[in-house]
Amino acid sequence: MKKILTSIFVLILSVVANAQVSTTPYGLKVGDKAPMFLGKDQNNKDVSLESVLKNGDVVILFYRGQWCPYCNKQLSNLNDSLSFLTAKGATVIAISPETVANVDKTVTKTKVTFSILSDAGLKISKSYDVNFGVDEKTIEKYKSYGIDFAKANGENGANLPVPATYIIGKDGTIKYAFFNPNYSKRASVKDLIDHL
Repeated sequence: MKKILTSIFVLILSVVANAQVSTTPYGLKVGDKAPMFLGKDQNNKDVSLESVLKNGDVVILFYRGQWCPYCNKQLSNLNDSLSFLTAKGATVIAISPETVANVDKTVTKTKVTFSILSDAGLKISKSYDVNFGVDEKTIEKYKSYGIDFAKANGENGANLPVPATYIIGKDGTIKYAFFNPNYSKRASVKDLIDHL
């Protein structure tokens, strides 16, 4: 009996340990209900997904930070093509784990005019299952490039989102999802326009 109880205890510990270690995000899928959120943008304006959806579809993109050239290029491209998206009735919202001060740097670098939210506590990125903790080896590698996640993200620390992009329909359902763990791959403006 003692041997059986010990085996069960070891099995339970193994399951709990694996659950804690598993930080691989999978993202939400087309057809999923989009989690609602409320945040402040770079202009200190309240941005409620529920309210914005009343006006039409919403394009949400998660980006890593102002230090990421792929992110800056994507944001700039979206801003350059914003009139094509808004002509389809869409609103664009970008979300990042970086601090408010670094969101301001992103705005300066990319000249974006749409809302960018600093994801305090990673609530939004976790609800969309795009957040992951950066491993120690990568943290050190990025530090050698001059990127310190503690400075970039403040209390959010060494956490990043997979740079996913979603289109959410007026009914709150995801109608387009781009999720690729390879941070150099991004949803194209053409894909977004085609799905709006």
